[in-house]
Amino acid sequence: MLKRIFVLDDNQDILDIIKEVLSYEKFEVKITSNSEQIIENLKTYHPDLVILDYKLNRNKGDEICRQIKTDYQLYNTPVIICSAYLDNNINLLTCGCDATIAKPFGLDELIDKVNGLIAASVAIN
Repeated sequence: MLKRIFVLDDNQDILDIIKEVLSYEKFEVKITSNSEQIIENLKTYHPDLVILDYKLNRNKGDEICRQIKTDYQLYNTPVIICSAYLDNNINLLTCGCDATIAKPFGLDELIDKVNGLIAASVAIN
């Protein structure tokens, strides 16, 4: 069974690239730019990993990550936050995310972080 990845970003080009790269790596990938009802969508999709943009139109990725990590059905789901603001003294790890990726990011870095978190999640569960 393919591992499922849910990606939320407000940039359609980034969504398309991430979906193409991770699909090629044999992941099932669902993408969206809509942060409304995100927790409900995650519960329906049952992802093995979530990738969030930090700065979204309506919400911030760290706020969504906190919601994920405090939800009894989702708290074990690894979360990666992507941000162009990692150098601005924003400590994204305080929201409970499992990893961060600075934008712009390399595709190898993305694949390595996704594979590492998926492998670690499988080992724990």
